[in-house]
Amino acid sequence: MSTTEEMSAVKNKTPINGVDPSSTVRVTIIQSSTVYNDTPATLDKAEKFIVEAASKGARLVLFPEAFIGGYPRGFRFGLAVGVHNEEGRDEFCNYHASAIKVPGPEVERLAELAGKNNVHLVMGAIEKDGYTLYCTALFFSPQGRFLGKHRKVMPTSLERCIWGQGDGSTIPVYDTPIGKIGAAICWENRMPLYRTALYAKGIEIYCAPTADYSLEWQASMIHIAVEGGCFVLSAHQFCKRKEFPEHPDYLFNDIVDTKEHDPTVSGGGSVIISPLGQVLAGPNYESEGLVTADLDLGDIARAKLYFDVVGHYSKPDIFNLTVNEHPKKPVTFVTKVEKAEDDSNK
Repeated sequence: MSTTEEMSAVKNKTPINGVDPSSTVRVTIIQSSTVYNDTPATLDKAEKFIVEAASKGARLVLFPEAFIGGYPRGFRFGLAVGVHNEEGRDEFCNYHASAIKVPGPEVERLAELAGKNNVHLVMGAIEKDGYTLYCTALFFSPQGRFLGKHRKVMPTSLERCIWGQGDGSTIPVYDTPIGKIGAAICWENRMPLYRTALYAKGIEIYCAPTADYSLEWQASMIHIAVEGGCFVLSAHQFCKRKEFPEHPDYLFNDIVDTKEHDPTVSGGGSVIISPLGQVLAGPNYESEGLVTADLDLGDIARAKLYFDVVGHYSKPDIFNLTVNEHPKKPVTFVTKVEKAEDDSNK
């Protein structure tokens, strides 16, 4: 059912900057579709892909944006300026039901899958915090631990009507045995200051789950790999029209050929790029499946010989970035603590 693309890495036994450049890391992107309105089935599908990727030697497995819960391409939720309707509310109610709590039972299952298959796992999910939804990337260790999450800080366009905005408290980069791993979701990758924050945290394996399957996106991914001196893994869903729930009011873009019996709605394009700007695997615009490459970790140092964006090629005497990592809560409760009366004074 799946297709695999692999690229062998160049071996070199000379240590560079503390990193053994002879070591390679096999990584796999899962390019597939959500099972819409059925989160248990989506998790079952994820499990099959994780097992397959691990059986082929993957040490890191990346899923697309909103794989759990679904990317609602073409959904309108009954929204227009100054207009609201019951059908849209019902549509959002179904979408909310497919989202997951973090932490929660679905997160526990994903942690178990990561541990059972001995992989680092980065999963795109729709997170619900009360009745607000967030587009989130979840991180898991091969030891079966949930490491944490990144909430998309700026949803794009109509996404802002259905997803909340993350804050600076969830911009992690995890230092792991296979490299420093972090994520930017979809058009966060167009935000230069967000990218710079990840670079400053030393990101080496840059995960970019997305819903953008345009040709221009590929150019952005190559630029980020070269700019950051890091490996870039961009994961996208591949969805046909039949995989979406039936609804008469979807508005797909003009890329979808409505003359086809089952047009492609999300066109894939998952790709893996080296710090030197070389495409190691993908892009796959043909089908769902695996996109796999072996990463030569020595390429990070090789790339940064000439350009280190937050190191020798920065100009801190001129340019400076401040990142506020404090959580932004809408309500803070300050409880008054009254001193208990001394019984001896009674």
